[in-house]
Amino acid sequence: MTETTPYDADRARFTRQALARLVLCDHAADVADGAAGLVATGNDSDTGPGGRVSQAFQLIELAERTLASAVIYERERGSSWTEIAQYLGISAAEAEERFAPNTDDWKTAFDVPYRLDDTGRKRIPHLPTAAYDPAWACDRLDTWAGNRLILVNDERPVSSGLVTAVMEKDVPQVTP
Repeated sequence: MTETTPYDADRARFTRQALARLVLCDHAADVADGAAGLVATGNDSDTGPGGRVSQAFQLIELAERTLASAVIYERERGSSWTEIAQYLGISAAEAEERFAPNTDDWKTAFDVPYRLDDTGRKRIPHLPTAAYDPAWACDRLDTWAGNRLILVNDERPVSSGLVTAVMEKDVPQVTP
């Protein structure tokens, strides 16, 4: 499927490394929001038996997704399996075996960014939302970080650090 998507131009502004970092930011914000939901005690009576366990378990799932995103980001920025494995406390072979499906799916999603639903009319992205629609993700995450990160004096605390792609028009033309 090589049709264009509505967000191709936005994605083209960023390197794949930057898109991977954006996905990592998005997943990390989900973990932080999920953890924040466990802090306040005022609504404990509204939660049924086992409800807080459910929330804590969901954090594990969110953290696992965030870890996979971190590995994808590290691979995009050139980290070896050995370098990644040392932080996981496992061998390079174990790290590759565990996370290669994630990195393979990431790479494939750029060639096939979406699939059509059963009706053939709706596009279902293969890329995580933050990479599929990076302009939306940058706006959302800049606002999220600006509202939650103390002592950050940057109007765009997430998007300002992302590496943008070099566009052909920005590359100096060399004439023979």
